[in-house]
Amino acid sequence: MLTRNNDTFTWLDYNRRSDEQSPLLVMLHGYGSNEKDLVSLAPALDARLRVVSVRAPVVLGPEMFGWFPIDFTPGGITVDREAAQNVADRFAAFLEQLLETLRPTGDKVFLMGFSQGSVMSYLTAFRAPALLHGVLALSGQLPDTRPEAEAMPTGLADVPFLVQHGLFDEVLPIDRGRQADAWLRDRIADYTYREYPMAHQIDQSSLEFMASWLSGRIDRALS
Repeated sequence: MLTRNNDTFTWLDYNRRSDEQSPLLVMLHGYGSNEKDLVSLAPALDARLRVVSVRAPVVLGPEMFGWFPIDFTPGGITVDREAAQNVADRFAAFLEQLLETLRPTGDKVFLMGFSQGSVMSYLTAFRAPALLHGVLALSGQLPDTRPEAEAMPTGLADVPFLVQHGLFDEVLPIDRGRQADAWLRDRIADYTYREYPMAHQIDQSSLEFMASWLSGRIDRALS
């Protein structure tokens, strides 16, 4: 596993294969975590995958990073929307550079985000669906800025989505997952939603299902 960086982001490159054209999974961690978090799931996922885990750019503390600033208020979490839009634009450009460098299968990536990383996954899909084989949105929420029906990006409906959420999530309650489900289910052709008896986390059952879901979509990408 190698640590790499460019002018925008730092990431871990977990590559079990020596050949190019491996399917590529890009992981986006949650607020206050780092690139070493989700990459620990890589051994449980399809062995055909090359995995890149990206560090968010906002420094919150030692080994703690965020994608954009948020505040925890008595009324809930507030978001710096301008900063979120800015980092989403930068991340989409980073993905394009990554595709040019790594040349994965189909010149697209699978995008997995947890919590705030899930919001980033949505923002990326709404901006650049042509870059994506699929999205795994875990314990997150839809961004406020989402396309209306008449402004849906070309190709977004054809990007497979898996949304998972914990019934006992104390950070982003289950209604956030259900709101995403209500918005996505009639807009995305290949769409799966799952709830689990867990908190703000990824448990063994959710991990096993996402591994199976990913393998199925990799089969399609390689066919």
